[in-house]
Amino acid sequence: MMRLTHLSSYRLIATRALLPLIVSLVVFGTTAAIGVIPGAPEAGKIIFEERCASCHGPKGLGDGPRAPFLSPQPASLITAGISVKSDKELLNVISNGKPRTAMPAWKDLLTEQQQWDVLAYIRTLIRFYPKPLTPGPPNGSNKRSHPH
Repeated sequence: MMRLTHLSSYRLIATRALLPLIVSLVVFGTTAAIGVIPGAPEAGKIIFEERCASCHGPKGLGDGPRAPFLSPQPASLITAGISVKSDKELLNVISNGKPRTAMPAWKDLLTEQQQWDVLAYIRTLIRFYPKPLTPGPPNGSNKRSHPH
C-alpha cells in the first residue's frame, strides 16, 4: 500500500478540484468554461425569430417558409446529431456560416454575446432523450387470472 505524503495529497485534492474546469474547457471551450459570456435564451429567442426562423422554422425543425426553396435544405436544429455538438462547434457555424449552403456567417451582424444568446436558445429547443435501457412491459403482461 502506498502512503500519501502531504505534497501528493495536496496534488490529489487540487487535481480533483480542477477536474470539472478542465472537462468544461475541453467540452465547451475556454469562454464558456470560465463563464465570461453566458447565453441568455430569452434574448436568443428574439434574434432566432428575426434572423433564423425563416429558414430553420420557429421550432428549429428546418421547415421555415424559405426552406423549400433552398438546396440543401436548412438543418433541423433539434436532432441528436446537433445535441451532441459542443458549444464551440455550433458557435463556429453560427459565426462563420456553412460553406455551400444558405447558412450565412453572422460574425459581422451579431455580437459575440448575441451569438451565445442564439446558441442558448437553440439548446432549449433540443429535446433529444436516449431510449431507456430497459424495455417496458410486454403487451398482455397485465392478464388477469380467470377463476374456473
